[in-house]
Amino acid sequence: MGQVPLLGELAIIAILSVAVTVVLARLRVPTVAGLLAAGAVVGPFGLALVRSVPAIEILAEVGVVLLLFTIGLEFSLARLRHIFAQVALGGVLQVALTASAATGIAVAVGEPLGRGVLYGFVFALSSTAIVLRALAERRELDAPHGRFIVGALIFQDLLVVPMVLVVPLLGGGGDGVAAGLGVALGKAAVVVIATLTVARFVVPRVLALVDASHSREVFLLAILALCIGTAWLTSLAGLSLALGAFLGGMVVADTEYGHRAMGDILPLRDAFVSVFFVSLGMLFDARVVFEEPGLAVALLAGFVVGKGVLATVAAMAMRFPARAAWLAGVGLAQFGEFGFVLARLAEERGVITRAELAPLMAAGIASMFLTPLMVHVAPRITAGERLLAPLERLIGVRGVDEVDAGAAAPRDHVVIVGYGVAGRLAAEALAAIGARAVVLDLDAEHVRGGRAAGVPIYYADATSAEALGHAGLPAARLLVLLMNDPAAAQRVVDTARRLAPSVPVLMRSRFLGERGTLMALGANDVVAEEVEGAVEVTARMLRWMEVPRDVIDERVAAMRAATQTSERTPVVPRNLLRDVRALDDLKLECVRVRPTSPAVGASSAGLRLRSVTGALVVAVRRGERVLEPPDPALPFAAGDVVYLAGDRPAIAKALALFAPAAGDEPAAAAANSADGAAAAAEGDGSAPAGEPPAGT
Repeated sequence: MGQVPLLGELAIIAILSVAVTVVLARLRVPTVAGLLAAGAVVGPFGLALVRSVPAIEILAEVGVVLLLFTIGLEFSLARLRHIFAQVALGGVLQVALTASAATGIAVAVGEPLGRGVLYGFVFALSSTAIVLRALAERRELDAPHGRFIVGALIFQDLLVVPMVLVVPLLGGGGDGVAAGLGVALGKAAVVVIATLTVARFVVPRVLALVDASHSREVFLLAILALCIGTAWLTSLAGLSLALGAFLGGMVVADTEYGHRAMGDILPLRDAFVSVFFVSLGMLFDARVVFEEPGLAVALLAGFVVGKGVLATVAAMAMRFPARAAWLAGVGLAQFGEFGFVLARLAEERGVITRAELAPLMAAGIASMFLTPLMVHVAPRITAGERLLAPLERLIGVRGVDEVDAGAAAPRDHVVIVGYGVAGRLAAEALAAIGARAVVLDLDAEHVRGGRAAGVPIYYADATSAEALGHAGLPAARLLVLLMNDPAAAQRVVDTARRLAPSVPVLMRSRFLGERGTLMALGANDVVAEEVEGAVEVTARMLRWMEVPRDVIDERVAAMRAATQTSERTPVVPRNLLRDVRALDDLKLECVRVRPTSPAVGASSAGLRLRSVTGALVVAVRRGERVLEPPDPALPFAAGDVVYLAGDRPAIAKALALFAPAAGDEPAAAAANSADGAAAAAEGDGSAPAGEPPAGT
């Protein structure tokens, strides 16, 4: 009976979470923010509809374990080796600057060093769930600021593991912390080595045995056993559940079952993580805001302003441009879900009390609410990037306004904005035909790589009229926009129309729905990637379905008429005969015309080959020449190789017409057998696998 209130409260949480999330979704607020809001409403500081807070927190802890397990699944050892160099420096700068500043301020206002370090850890972490969702919805994951944010978030997630080791030690003195940290790191090293050993030799065999049962339920139970079991074992060693769950995920990730495990456990993880965010929202205490408004506002400003400024500085130090650095700072300026994990761990170990945590939680949760709004508004605010613009000269990349003084101003050239895969291919195409191009890009690595390859590429923000002016846009033949930042692309079009209204603008967009807006802004032609992908996939699909070419062309033309036109002639992949199932009974065979064959001097028409046998001569090879299609009246000559098509009986009858005179059968059979093998080796694909060609 004691479980009934908990079940009822879980039902209330589920219903209110759905209702609040649906309402906030109309305002384009992410799901995570809706769950936080639902927690604030039903929690003890809201309507107090939920009283079994400890039980809810246990479920939330399961959600944290599953969350870290799936993060471990995403970061296998192989992937960590691959991405470490990409994310380490930017992540180190962002985390080090933020943690140092927060720790210093906390100690300066009278907090103990251990608690100050805790504040530093909490402020250094951002919300992976909220930020990645916002970037994905805005299609900015591949934009310069998106790449920096993703790299910083990855590094933060990896740092959670050592932070979890350090936090329980922060309540003691300095000597105790150092000794305890050494013991904890030693234990962690032993656990990691043991985990890697198990991952290499034991887990793949165990999962193979489980997979042999062909039971999805048993496989899911095995994955949960690995997740919870490794978390439990690390807790027995005096380490955290989070560390064990992360290592358990990495163990599975390095096996061939990693993707399947992720797919099976995601629904379960999402359910428990939803409870986790609701429980986090329950910690929002509005009374703290009214009782200590100064402290709450100061902490909120620390997350939104202070942390954002430090992230911007880190991005600038990584040679990101002013616009990208500004947007990166806004994207990382909030409290993170793993900050809550560290705070709760610190509370359990006596580093900080719940009352002392309340203002930090209130400010942090408020910053998570504000993040979607800030990410949405930031691209439209240019004041931040204008303030940072003077610092761009310090990042060490040649700008477009630093072209050699003796160089003549470009004319009749093409200005390309963006040097990703598409920009590189476009620049190579122009170079191949001898046309001049000027390439602009905001990625310092792209600029350095392009200049090393001899490409006239410059570091510049193409949304600036000055940058487009230095690129010679008014005298250009064409402006080609191949950017990964949709909002910036619109600003470039608007700037280009004001600066050079007569220069055509060709650009791409991700979705067809953006085409009308871009054309209204002044673009002359917009290529929607989703349409081009759909046309290509549809054409290949119909070809695999063995639809006639004229029908495919009609469908492609209809798709283009309804969406966007193309200057290219439609090209449909050609199927090989072996791929056309309707021709499974059709065989291809070849036969050499022997000098003693009655076919020498006769033609296929004279032999009445088609009408008598049903086979068709599709080609004749004479020396090095292939006569295709052959003339029916062409006499066969000794040494010709005749290629025949037809079913098996027709091929057998046709081969008989080319049979040599009596006495030459062995040589002829050997020759024809060799010819048949050659035909099969040439890949005509007419005979099914394992079936010899007719007549061999």
